[in-house]
Amino acid sequence: MTTKMHIGYDLSWIQLEGRWRLPGSWTNATYPDMRFFRELALIAERGLMDFMFWGDGTGIPSTWKGNRDDAVRWGVGWPRQDMSPYIAALSQITSRIGFGLTYSSTYMHPFYTSRLLNSLDHVTGGRIAFNVVASSRKADAANYGFDELMEHDQRYERMEEFVDVCKALWASVAPDAFILDRESGIMADPEKVKAIGHRGKFFNVMGPLACVPSPQGRPVLVQAGASPRGIQASAYFADMVFAASPGKDKQVKHRKALDAALTAQGRDPSGVGIVWDVVLIVGETDEDAKRRHEQLLTAVPPEAVGAFMSHQIGYDLSKLPQNFTIAEINEQIVKANASPVGFLNMTTGIDPEKTITKDEFYEVIKHHTAGYDHAIVGSAEKVADYLEDIFVSTGERGGFMIAHPPAVPRDLLNVVDFLIPELQRRGRFRKEYRYSTLRENLLDS
Repeated sequence: MTTKMHIGYDLSWIQLEGRWRLPGSWTNATYPDMRFFRELALIAERGLMDFMFWGDGTGIPSTWKGNRDDAVRWGVGWPRQDMSPYIAALSQITSRIGFGLTYSSTYMHPFYTSRLLNSLDHVTGGRIAFNVVASSRKADAANYGFDELMEHDQRYERMEEFVDVCKALWASVAPDAFILDRESGIMADPEKVKAIGHRGKFFNVMGPLACVPSPQGRPVLVQAGASPRGIQASAYFADMVFAASPGKDKQVKHRKALDAALTAQGRDPSGVGIVWDVVLIVGETDEDAKRRHEQLLTAVPPEAVGAFMSHQIGYDLSKLPQNFTIAEINEQIVKANASPVGFLNMTTGIDPEKTITKDEFYEVIKHHTAGYDHAIVGSAEKVADYLEDIFVSTGERGGFMIAHPPAVPRDLLNVVDFLIPELQRRGRFRKEYRYSTLRENLLDS
């Protein structure tokens, strides 16, 4: 029997970096119009997708030139709403598709976060995933009272303790604790409601969580660390891993590294899938897809590229010397506790030890900013060939996150109406939802 892949849809950037103005995007609506999100949810559920996903960032980028003016002017990294109330509303017009929500373990408190996600799991009927992130952007840090970024490995240490506290809180009230006996008036069994008494390096939390256990018991836990320390954190707690798609060889290597880390943690690698981040441009024909691909280069004005990249990597690119190597810049990013793995992935087409000019560098990164250089482009058959090859090569565990679509709803419609039927024909994607909770549907292969 052919193993089926899982597919999520990343809506984090649909209003950012010029995508709001591309043909086929935000038809008769502007961000954050709820009517538009309702339309997307119904299309995605019609396509039997596993989940809709929102990453997050809480600061307007200000690394570039030390101010936020260009980011504000060109819509780089902002605006972004807290999507939790949107998810609550979308869950009322859908019945099976899941919802992924992002909060930062670097800045948030585990008691508040666990309580919020418990409520959302109830509202959605057990369809919540929690994307746990360690934040590496200076604009976000400043909004939570930090003058500097937390040291890289310490961010992951805090993340692991954060998740430990959340899991303990979600388990602090037993699933069968509530008796609700109308005759005696007894609501719950005190023996099944326990304080957690956590005292750690980062958090002191007594507990218990004063909530009714949710349909899934706890949300599906997601993590996307790509550094060796990030992979270690994934192995520590993640139910599902998000990862970049830097090429098949590197993806196979990532899968092997995760398997080794899971085994070292005493966990079964077969139970933890990787959902590969992938930009897809699906057309009715190859020519149609190529035409839409070229439109990507018009999305981000040249003036916005520096603001976008500086925010992503935590280094002010306006300070670049005329000649440099990628390795030299990466060393400075590491010292600033920012995002070295992200920078190396963004510049994967440049020899890190080769001296290049500033103009040569910008020629490469302007394509990355638009998502142009790593998009998979073509007819449904061509794109399905690529997905199937990666899926098989990385162990047939997990699937794909369709990330940063150029224009929605147009590109989502092309995926649902062209690509999904082709994957179904190959036996690689479901033809119905068999379960009601996100966790059950993600385990169904």
